[in-house]
Amino acid sequence: MKKLRLPGLLYNWVSILGAMTAVIALMIMTVLYVIGVLSKQTNPYLGIVTYLISPFFLLGGLLLIPIGMFFRWRRLKKARDQVERFWPSIDLNQKGQRKAAFVFFLGTFLFFIISAVGSYESYHFTESLTFCGRICHKVMKPEYTAYQNSPHARVACVECHVGPGADWYAKSKLSGLYQVYATLFNKYPRPIPTPIKNLRPARETCEQCHWPQKFFASQQQIFDHYLYDEKNTHWPINLLIKTGGGDPRTGKVSGIHWHMYIDNQIEYIARDSTRLDIPWVKKTDLTTGQVTIYQDTENPLSEEEIKKATPRSLDCMDCHDRPSHIYNPADHAIDQALLIGLIDKSLPAVKKIAVQAMSAKYETEEEARLAIAKTIDEFYQKNYPDVYEKNQAAITQIIETTQREFSQNIFPYMGVRWDKYPNNIGHFYFKGCFRCHSGTHSSKDGQTIFRDCNTCHVIISQGSGDQAQWATSEAGLEFKHPVDISEAWKEMGCYECHSGIQP
Repeated sequence: MKKLRLPGLLYNWVSILGAMTAVIALMIMTVLYVIGVLSKQTNPYLGIVTYLISPFFLLGGLLLIPIGMFFRWRRLKKARDQVERFWPSIDLNQKGQRKAAFVFFLGTFLFFIISAVGSYESYHFTESLTFCGRICHKVMKPEYTAYQNSPHARVACVECHVGPGADWYAKSKLSGLYQVYATLFNKYPRPIPTPIKNLRPARETCEQCHWPQKFFASQQQIFDHYLYDEKNTHWPINLLIKTGGGDPRTGKVSGIHWHMYIDNQIEYIARDSTRLDIPWVKKTDLTTGQVTIYQDTENPLSEEEIKKATPRSLDCMDCHDRPSHIYNPADHAIDQALLIGLIDKSLPAVKKIAVQAMSAKYETEEEARLAIAKTIDEFYQKNYPDVYEKNQAAITQIIETTQREFSQNIFPYMGVRWDKYPNNIGHFYFKGCFRCHSGTHSSKDGQTIFRDCNTCHVIISQGSGDQAQWATSEAGLEFKHPVDISEAWKEMGCYECHSGIQP
């Protein structure tokens, strides 16, 4: 039996190096793929090597094989002193050429099979949570951590950031090239500024699951607050939120989702890049075509500013701007911990000291962890020595809970805190609704954008203990501030005092 001999042109160092590179890359891909399938835990770097790095070496090695053959062919031609050059001839009657053709077609077939599987797996890997959230640990840590604790924790990142279709997939990967560069060369800002300018329109992503025309019922929601007094007084506010919506064909569109493209089109001009200062609003009734323009009478735009500006059409993200990456204010985070019993509300002034410890400015997470423990421990040791002596376990739990809330909502390395990323739902900690519903936006014919509390919600009950109140009619209750501030709450926005720390 004759020994199988490869075509002579393959015997050169470039082709041999290419073949060895391709074989090693293929073996690495195969081994890592099997490890990934059998492993119970996902590793972002395993995916990078398997689906992004190894294929480049495989392709590069395969390209080196014909390149080496070409240069060897040229050297052989020169060695034979042939002046006249011809293209290589293909004659399958020759045994050597049949072997070369067999190797070529078999290699091509295997390459396309591997490429098809690899491309498919690479596509899915670049769409995975591991790729989006865990590869750039420091950069994406705030977003990935907040996402895991959000209402959309079971929705893949790409469902909102990319959506269906190949065109936006391609756009997202092209825009991601700069992000790769910024990450590699440490050129990214801290914190990353929002809103993101090149996101896909929210109607094309959000409405894959959410259907504004079918949001017609009011929704009950209880906001649990704890006061900064020694007793940590519980002060719940039970609201009926008029979500609204509906289908114009079957009834009047109403409620908060009146703003959507169901029956109305809302456009606005923001004075700042964060879209918090909105002095100009345009409403178009899609049924009648009537247009109404509102200007902030206290700080209007000039005609020149209006001509230069490009109005933005209101969409989901203008109100629901933190649907997944929610960084809770310290005040809210500790309220929730008190509500579900992670912090013992019977300990004196626990709300006050926990918020104080969590909201302080720290340079690193380790510094925060140590400082939170020291602040809370010393507070009870100095001010309530009897409580400190008898409640060591409860105080330890306060410390651990506050440290955990800090780690899930504040990220010193990236400069991320709740005050850097306003949440425009509501108006308690941030301007939110009052960006337009300030009571100062009026049209030329005297119409004013409502500021009335009952426009969007009705208070069913509020307060606790002797101060508790319950509504006895559909009109609900007038808001009662838990601390006596006279009528100031009617003239001010909640966010002007409630910034996420002790007011």
